[in-house]
Amino acid sequence: MHYLKYFTGYPEHIITQVTQLIENGQLRDYFTKKYPAAHQIRSEKLLYQYTDTLKSRFLKNTPRLASVKFKKQKDLVKNALGTHTFKSKAHGKKLKANHEIAIAEQLKYAPEPLLKALVVHELAHFKEKDHNKSFYNLCCHMEPQYHQLELDMRLFLVLVERDECFYKT
Repeated sequence: MHYLKYFTGYPEHIITQVTQLIENGQLRDYFTKKYPAAHQIRSEKLLYQYTDTLKSRFLKNTPRLASVKFKKQKDLVKNALGTHTFKSKAHGKKLKANHEIAIAEQLKYAPEPLLKALVVHELAHFKEKDHNKSFYNLCCHMEPQYHQLELDMRLFLVLVERDECFYKT
C-alpha cells in the first residue's frame, strides 16, 4: 500500500474509502466516469494563457506572471506537482518581482479540473506563501470544489504510478 503516501494527513474514513477504491480495481472506472477526457493544454504558451486568465479573474492586483511551464518531476511526493517561484531584483531604486510557475509534466495528460486545481493552488501563493487557512480559503474562492479536486489529484497520481493513466491515448 505504498500509494498511501499521497494521502497522509487525511482522516481515516477517507483513507479507508481510497484503499477500497484502489484495491477493488475501481479507480480507473471512477476516473472514466467522472473525468472522461484530458485537457487540451499541451504547449507552454497555452498553459501560460490558461494560468494568466485565472490570475486576471481572481488576482487582479498582483504582479504579472513571468512564465508558466510544464516541468519533469521524478518524485511527485517530495518535488510537488507544482511550484511557485518568486524572485525580487533591484533595478535602480525599484524592486522588480518575477513570478514563475512550474507544473509537473504528468499533468499534461490530466483532466482539466485537476490542472485547474493545481494552477489555483500555485496562484494562491501570490498572496499567501504558507499553506494556512487564508491560503485554502483563497483556493476555494477561485475553485469552490478545490478540496475534492485535491483528493482526486492524489488519486490521479496513483493511476499514473500504477501505469493505468488512460488519458494519453
